[in-house]
Amino acid sequence: MTVTTPEIGLRARVLRLTRRTAVFAIALGICGLVAPGTAIGATDDSTTKDDGTVELYVSAGARGAVAPGGSTSAIVTVHNETDSPLSSGRVLVELNRTPLTDDDAVTGWLDDGDASGDFTALGSEATTSVDAGDEETTTVFVPDDVLGDLAPGIYPLRAALSGASTGTPGSDEQIDHDAAATSVMVVTAGQTAQIGVLVPITATPAGGALLTSEELSTLTAEDGALTAQLDGVVGTAAILAIDPAIMASIRVLGTAAPASATEWLTRLDELPNERFALQFGDADATAQAHAQLPSLLQPTTLAPFLDERNFPKEPAAPITDAPGTTATPSPAATDSPVFPDDAALSEVEGASSGVLWPRGDVTQDDLATFAEYLGRAPLTILPSGSVGGAVSAHATAGSSGLLVTDDAASAVLSQAAAEKDPAARQRALAAANAHLYLAAQKSPTAPLLIGLERDETRSADALRDAISTADTAGFSLTDLRATPAAAVTLTAEPDESRAVAVNELLVDESTLTGFSSILADPQVLLSPERIRILRTLAVGIPTTAFGAEVLAHRDATRDTLNAVSIPPSSTIQLLTAAADLPFRVRNDLPWPVTVRLTVIPTDLRLDVEPVTIAEVPANSSTRVKVPVSARVGSGELSLRLSLSSPTGVPIGGTESVRVAVRAEWETIGLAVFGGLIVLLIGLGVWRTVRRRRNEANESAADADAAAVPDAVEEDVVNTAPDAASTEKPNE
Repeated sequence: MTVTTPEIGLRARVLRLTRRTAVFAIALGICGLVAPGTAIGATDDSTTKDDGTVELYVSAGARGAVAPGGSTSAIVTVHNETDSPLSSGRVLVELNRTPLTDDDAVTGWLDDGDASGDFTALGSEATTSVDAGDEETTTVFVPDDVLGDLAPGIYPLRAALSGASTGTPGSDEQIDHDAAATSVMVVTAGQTAQIGVLVPITATPAGGALLTSEELSTLTAEDGALTAQLDGVVGTAAILAIDPAIMASIRVLGTAAPASATEWLTRLDELPNERFALQFGDADATAQAHAQLPSLLQPTTLAPFLDERNFPKEPAAPITDAPGTTATPSPAATDSPVFPDDAALSEVEGASSGVLWPRGDVTQDDLATFAEYLGRAPLTILPSGSVGGAVSAHATAGSSGLLVTDDAASAVLSQAAAEKDPAARQRALAAANAHLYLAAQKSPTAPLLIGLERDETRSADALRDAISTADTAGFSLTDLRATPAAAVTLTAEPDESRAVAVNELLVDESTLTGFSSILADPQVLLSPERIRILRTLAVGIPTTAFGAEVLAHRDATRDTLNAVSIPPSSTIQLLTAAADLPFRVRNDLPWPVTVRLTVIPTDLRLDVEPVTIAEVPANSSTRVKVPVSARVGSGELSLRLSLSSPTGVPIGGTESVRVAVRAEWETIGLAVFGGLIVLLIGLGVWRTVRRRRNEANESAADADAAAVPDAVEEDVVNTAPDAASTEKPNE
């Protein structure tokens, strides 16, 4: 999540609009050649325009600063954002010798092009052609005699481009592109005030809790956002404000942490820059004080993020049986991992203690609350707008110590640190030098403090340029504390909407605490939830987006509370006097849960087991069987189903299920079934008897058939002697 402030976002849009609009009219002659003394006039209204634009940037000296009485150079950059090559043209650079005397005058000139006094030409040069989507620079040298009589101050600077076009010259496709740019030139005898720069280092995970291994690999890669933040502060005296959640995200991974992340952490620890820790997740202490919390919110525990496989084992302690014998490990002891505690996981090594950097709507009562939170009076960092205007960087409000950042310079330097285009960045750096000059003029000997806005997408070059424009080498947080403090009065109006949001989020968390009793370890749910609350209250979330962040978090909480439920069911047919009715329980959580299913009939004619314990695996649903018995033969009634945790906390809503009792069907079914059995048995007996009779008949028939040939043979045998006897007498 990219974190920007509404001031920066609005200013950036205004500046982009300014670059695309002529803030002063230009006319450089028919041939496009302008003498150095020619004033910039009106633009030809007949100029044809296309969808592309040509943008112009101008800067003078080193980030807008020049030494009095010396020569300098104005750098003009032409951006060709059209789809065609841009021809050569001519740029004219002019300076207004009437200085800008306050922050409003500087802002009015840069944003709206409003400045009193006359402009004189510093020089004019021809530009080179620019390819489509490319840029080219032109240097206009300004000799020392031109600036010799300029007193220290801030002067409006402007440039104009004319004579450049796209398309074929003289054809209908030719399009003239005139452009203008504004900036400032700061003539100063040198920096007198000591300046410190606060640089917040934060990173927001997509899931809202801790950064994952994949996110850390991306952020700490060579071109990662966290790497860029370290690259940008190397070699500077920037004071680092570090979110301890980044440290915790790396350390909870143990040996599984990406190598680039552990190297980043080592590199951070080795930096000499002073540092202090933000609240975990960069949560806003002011909102918590307005909500009258008894203490600052902290993670409940980081233990659920630890995996024993990623931490070294602690060997079991040996035991000695007798003096002089070899020590042997206890057979009952086992190796166990050594886990760091929460303090060690989130520690920012070398951090100064007792520093808070909340949002600026702090009251005097809040400062007293901060002292109660930390057990001592803290050093609270506030913008100058909270104390009625720019003052010394070190101040006191009552008995409370403050560090006060300059609003105007901080906003412009934050814009410069976020600007990836070098030419546009130079314009912002010149504006920052102007605001720093004005702040130093108010209190020449008082130190200044710049607080960069929370921004997780800065490039290393942009961050380094912004810091180098302001910070004083060797000037530290300790030095700031040692400077005399100016007495101030707090003038900010508290934002009560954030206090209301804090209480709403904590009420939701309390509901989740009861809900989490369905889990074997409730902290697997509650620990990430607390961290997400802290991130929802982050200082870097602008007011325009805060309400949406709170609503999104509360919606996510409702989704979690609805993750375990009883899905709607159709009418259940009960065809017996007693049975187990199955009811589905759904669990969309990534952990298994244990719930109590309570079933209450609306009619006493149905007996139901009132409570059944069910264990439902993660991301699944299961059927829970509930014994019931009917006292009637038939009828329809309802069952009210509800879930609760083992400790009795209601889970989800109540579901109603219709049950159609058809218990007499069981008797009818049994009678029919019994009749069928008797019939089948009778048929079986009849078939058996019939088969046996048939078998007997067949046996008798076979016996008769076998007896007939024997009788014939016997008759033949018995008649043969008679035949013989009748034949003998004839012989």
